[in-house]
Parts: sequence; structure tokens; C-alpha cells
Amino acid sequence: MENAIKSGIFGVCIGDALGVPVEFKTRELLKSFPVENMREFGSWNQPKGTWSDDSSLTLCIAEQLTKAYDLEKIGESFVKWVKYGHWTAHGRLFDIGGTTRHSIARLIKGESARFSGNIFEEDNGNGSLMRTLPLAFYLKDEENIEKLYKTVKEVSSITHGHFRSVFACFIYVIFAIELIKGKDKEAAYLHTQKTALEFAEIQGFNSKEIQLFDRVLKNDISKYDEDTISSGGYVLHSLEASLWCFLNSASYSEAVLKAVNLGEDTDTTGAITGGIAGIYYGFESIPEEWIKVLARKNDIENLCIKLETQLMK
Repeated sequence: MENAIKSGIFGVCIGDALGVPVEFKTRELLKSFPVENMREFGSWNQPKGTWSDDSSLTLCIAEQLTKAYDLEKIGESFVKWVKYGHWTAHGRLFDIGGTTRHSIARLIKGESARFSGNIFEEDNGNGSLMRTLPLAFYLKDEENIEKLYKTVKEVSSITHGHFRSVFACFIYVIFAIELIKGKDKEAAYLHTQKTALEFAEIQGFNSKEIQLFDRVLKNDISKYDEDTISSGGYVLHSLEASLWCFLNSASYSEAVLKAVNLGEDTDTTGAITGGIAGIYYGFESIPEEWIKVLARKNDIENLCIKLETQLMK
């Protein structure tokens, strides 16, 4: 896909920014007053086009990948985000998840990024899934699936080290890579299901954990009714919701608006959906009036060009 990096990264940031003003709003409320365009103020009292932690951490990873893959350096950029507002929309952090906060606190104290993440079952928020898209660009030519999985696991585990979070990121990255390669939605989805299930089988992963992914991997998530799709902060629900929105839409704007209007964790569902929808539909498909108001759009564009130069050689 041409310009996949720019399309995907802007896709994340725009989806995030659409969701920021209505975060925590219920689906019922948004059915009556749906988001149709960029809003301002709202839940976080931020100007129009403001993105949150989802985009900040995505951009931190993307920036590090313009140099080389270095796990400790990615961890350092997360610390700069918390301490100094690095890659925030307006110079300061206004939103951070609990698991991410605890993990970065360990990094600040000097822990290695290899061991900083929370690892318990209750630590399966969507905080690593929301920032994992840049790895799809970095790993798109990696033929060794074990190496691919190991990299995804390492980066997820800076904050979210439980298997469930890691495997959700792995599924998303595999799917995004198929879209980068130009596959249509259905072919990309089928390939992702087959790849993830076969890999889980070969690795002997805990079957109870893998069963939790049945709606995504054994069934067709797009065929479920909207009222069975949850849109809170749990990683499995975020994966399901973003795939559901993407597979049930015919354009970038339809996908991200569907995601945001599910309610609850609107910015993150918007960001995760926006990344894959951006790649699939292309940068030109993102409404110009949304890009126009996006915070730091020139900085984001310059970062995308650098990453393209580094990875698409």
C-alpha cells in the first residue's frame, strides 16, 4: 500500500482525536447525539483536533523506529512523555491508564523495559494494543513468525506483559501487515485467523487463553450484533470492537465514527480502528477538515516521512 505509514499513523491520531471529547459517554447518549465531526472541549476540555495517550505512545514508538529497534530507548521515550510531555498534543499529558502509569513509574526508577510491565490478569487494559501499529511497518517483511511475535511481545510488555494483551497485539499486527501488503479485508482477516491459530497451536499456548479469542479467530467478528460488541478499556473488547467497526464499514470516516459512537473508551477504539482503516483506505480517504484541525499535524507528517525513509528502503 502506498503511503501506508502516513495513512496508518494519521489514521490513529484522527480516530483518537475524534474520540477524546466524548470519552466515557454511553452508547445510548451517542445514539441520540452521534459524533459526526471533530468536536472541542467535552470530556477532557481540550481544543478540537487534540489526541491523547494512544497517539502519543504510538508516535514515541514510531520515532524510535526511525533510528533502530531498541527496546530500552522506546521505554525511555515513554518516560519522556510522562515527565516532559514528549509527543503530547499541547505539551502536557492529560490522560494515562493505570497499568501504563505503574509500568512507566518502574522505568523512571531505573527498571529495564524488559521487566517494567504489569503481568497479572487484571492488567489487560488496551494500553499496549492502542500503540502497537508502528510495529506492523517495522515487521512487515519479517518471515520468521516467532521473531515477529517476540518483538510484539517485548514492546507490549513494556507496560502490558500478560499473555492476553500480547496476543491481542500480535493479532492486530498480523492483520495490519496483511493490509499493508494490499490484501482485501476478508483475505487479510482469514489469513490472520489462520496464522494466529496455527502459531498458538505450535507454541502450545494456554488453550483457555486462546479460547477467549474465539469470536475473533474461530468465528467472524463482523457478523455479531452491535449490542454484543463492548467498547470499554479491556484489551479483548477493544480488539473485537475495532475489527468489527473496520470490517463493517466502507470508508475511513465510517469506520472511525462507528468506533467512536460505540461509546465508553471512545478515543482508544477510534485510534485502534483508525490505524487499520487508514492503511486500508489511504491517506486521501481521511476527511481534509479533520486533518486541518489535527494538533501537530506537521510534526506527525515529518515523523511519517522519516519512518518511511528508514523502513521502506
